[in-house]
Amino acid sequence: MSGDSSFTYTFSTVPAEIITGNDIITQSQNSTDPNSGIEYFIPGLNATPIPVYFTIITSMFMHGGWGHLLGNMLYLFIFGDNLEHRLGKGRFLAFYLITGIIASLSHVFSTYVQPQSSIIPSLGASGAISGVLGGYMLLFPKLKVKALFLYQIVVIPAYLALGVWIGFQIVSVLLSGSGSGVAYAAHVGGFLAGILLIKLFDKRQVAVT
Repeated sequence: MSGDSSFTYTFSTVPAEIITGNDIITQSQNSTDPNSGIEYFIPGLNATPIPVYFTIITSMFMHGGWGHLLGNMLYLFIFGDNLEHRLGKGRFLAFYLITGIIASLSHVFSTYVQPQSSIIPSLGASGAISGVLGGYMLLFPKLKVKALFLYQIVVIPAYLALGVWIGFQIVSVLLSGSGSGVAYAAHVGGFLAGILLIKLFDKRQVAVT
């Protein structure tokens, strides 16, 4: 959780550290997003007691608040159980971690190619859960899920619900800057990784000779 900012800024993923492989220590500062003009406060980065690349893993188990945590757990509860039952616990865990790593690297890459700060830490399980959503959509496209639409609960196929969700994420990547506070590129990267990798982890796949 985000209550201890020192811990958070020590074990979160800092894109510039991943790109350079070096630990970065900075002073707290105020900054302005070049695209939106939004001003935001950046706490100083602390020394990381582990290799900086390991923060890609540690950041996946940290969240920015109860809303962030509960929102992610809701998605994991709705979509993760079917996928875990299909893959098995071991395969599901490996799939979750690998797609989460790819999601985090997608965010790192986005800060390199877009004019936004690369020293803003990122954290949360959203990228890995996006991988779960991608895998779910490919394996269970016609299963019905409940969704909120125009203030009503409707039942729609999974491919439609998740298709709309990833479409929103892609649009957000194109329109948002670092001031948005959300790593949309991680969501897109995790989702695509889930789609591309799920067949490798599906225990029901049978080799054809």
